[in-house]
Amino acid sequence: MFSKEEAAQIKKDFWTAFADASPRKWLLYDTKIKDVSFKFYIDNKKAQVMLDIEPKDEEKRKIYYEKVESLKTILLEEYVPEAIFERNFYLENGKVISRIWVELTGISLYNKATWETIFDFFIEQMNAFELFFFEYQDYIKDLEINT
Repeated sequence: MFSKEEAAQIKKDFWTAFADASPRKWLLYDTKIKDVSFKFYIDNKKAQVMLDIEPKDEEKRKIYYEKVESLKTILLEEYVPEAIFERNFYLENGKVISRIWVELTGISLYNKATWETIFDFFIEQMNAFELFFFEYQDYIKDLEINT
């Protein structure tokens, strides 16, 4: 086990190494849709690339999710074949969001030997998610267009 300080340093080292491995600017929170964002996640068991849809307005969350869900076949066949869709995803704090994500298991933040595999996964999957988003963002953003 690691102390809190050691764990924090490893996490910092990981993200620094990832930035060096992929020195590009990711879309992440800059989707131009309030409370719709892409995220990277890593812990001691898995790595994830996620599209989180979390407007406080339940109706907006539903509409955005259904718009992405209406493109599910395209996303799975052309961009992110392993994507998992969850309309009601419960965060640890009890908040309900919608999430579309892909996951890599058998790796660990605390095992530097797996970092390159994680970096490759992050780069490949986030790039695919972004390409999908850029292609369909006008449709996803427009709340007036029904699914």
